[in-house]
Amino acid sequence: WWDYGYQIAGIANRTTIADGNTWNHEHIALLGLCLSSPVEDAHKIARHMADYILVWTGNGGKDDVGKSGHMARIANSVYNGHCAEEDCDQFGIYLTGKPSKMMGSSLIYSLCGRGSLDSSLFQEVYMSRNKRVRIVRVLQVSQESRRWAADPSSRICDAPGSWYCPGQYPPLLQQLFDEKAASTNEEAARYQKAYAKRLEEQRSEIPKPNSPDLPEGSYLGSCRGCSMDNRASGRVLSCSHCRAPGSPS
Repeated sequence: WWDYGYQIAGIANRTTIADGNTWNHEHIALLGLCLSSPVEDAHKIARHMADYILVWTGNGGKDDVGKSGHMARIANSVYNGHCAEEDCDQFGIYLTGKPSKMMGSSLIYSLCGRGSLDSSLFQEVYMSRNKRVRIVRVLQVSQESRRWAADPSSRICDAPGSWYCPGQYPPLLQQLFDEKAASTNEEAARYQKAYAKRLEEQRSEIPKPNSPDLPEGSYLGSCRGCSMDNRASGRVLSCSHCRAPGSPS
């Protein structure tokens, strides 16, 4: 995430793809999409952008999962449909500590050590002494995208030799989101198929609207899918989804 960009650049002298001065909302949204997507989908993005990923694992305390709701919502503001609803209600941790389906499958959840990480896609290369900082290597990095990014002719600068060169993405990364490219790019076709399937599943899990004949009560501010059911014992109020502050329904 962008928070650690300055420290990595200033202390470790390594190039980062985001820091505290990254004003490009669409770029931050792409990072958020990568980190809050299922591991396999996230890898298809990451392998065209970076060699390593650094996360704050917290050693059982606060970690980057705590920030991940922002990642998902910012991603959804650009990649509409990443979350089935604007508030990304399906992405979070329940009061019991159990992750929602979308959260549990995400890359950031696995990177922070809360879930298993596919060793064929990512490899841990560093864990700090107090187990708060973790670095993983992105495996199967696209050499074509790496060469493209290293080629000076790929940069768009306002003048020859200028420091001001707005970034652009490798063509293979851009093609992941281009429907036309799916006919010739197998990786893009697989990514788009998996993305569409996930969105369809998430939309099907959205709670139904509340019925209009409900009794007044504070539950209306936190519960959805509510209806009055006729049973042998009388009319019973039933709700399919309720949420506590900061928790998914």
